[in-house]
This record gives sequence, structure tokens and C-alpha cells, in this order.
Amino acid sequence: MARDAKNQGGAGAPSQRMLRVAEEVRHALSAVFLRGDVSDPDLADARVTVTEVRASPDLKHMTVFVSRLGTAADPALLKLLKANQPELRKQVARAVRLKFAPELHFQADTALDYAMQIDAVMRRPEVQRDLTPRPDADRDDDET
Repeated sequence: MARDAKNQGGAGAPSQRMLRVAEEVRHALSAVFLRGDVSDPDLADARVTVTEVRASPDLKHMTVFVSRLGTAADPALLKLLKANQPELRKQVARAVRLKFAPELHFQADTALDYAMQIDAVMRRPEVQRDLTPRPDADRDDDET
């Protein structure tokens, strides 16, 4: 039974170990960016926010979601992160004890942009009209 749950990690929900290690990697990368511990001066000044890290079941690959001060990361930042991936990987390997240093894959975090789009849709007059209870609807409920 435990073996089935372990093998299911890639297809289903992430295991507790995957979540824990991903969070440790997120903290390690956040600390690197906060301190500016990178040799590339452009990256040291980039003000990168690591919003989430997702681990592969074997913990050899980490998808790192990044943003830049509350906005989605632009392609130039992603290119800069990819170019500095080997150095960042070494920094993570020093901070997080794992059998293998995970390969880092950077992606823009678009969750904030999506939330803002949903908020804009919810504020539209036709949506607000549908969300506001009608007075005659309450009367229909009382009659039954």
C-alpha cells in the first residue's frame, strides 16, 4: 500500500517529502537573491522573488516560479536566470542537503496576473448585477 502511494507522486498530489524539499529550495534561493550572492551584477540587482518551487518525484528537477516585485518575470529575467542556473544550483546544493543537486528550471509566476484578471471580471457591471440578490427572489423563497 505504501509503495503505491510512493509511486503515485508524479501522477497525483506531491508527497510530503517533495513539498518539504521544494520549500527548502525556495528558502535557499530566496536567501541567495536577498543577499545578492551571485557573480552576475545584473542578476544581483534584479530583485527576484521566488514565489513557489515544485519538485519532481525523484527530486532531481525543481521548477522555480519567479516574479519581479509583484509582476510576472519578463523574458530577459528568465534568460538571465537560465544563464546563471549552474551557479544557483551550486548555491542550493550548499544550502540543502540532498543526494543530487537539483537542476533548476525557471518559469514566470503568472498567478498574480491571473488573479487581477479574475478580479476585473468580477467587478464588471453585468457580473455584479448577476451576483446581487434580487428582492423578488427572497419573496419567492418565503412563499414555498
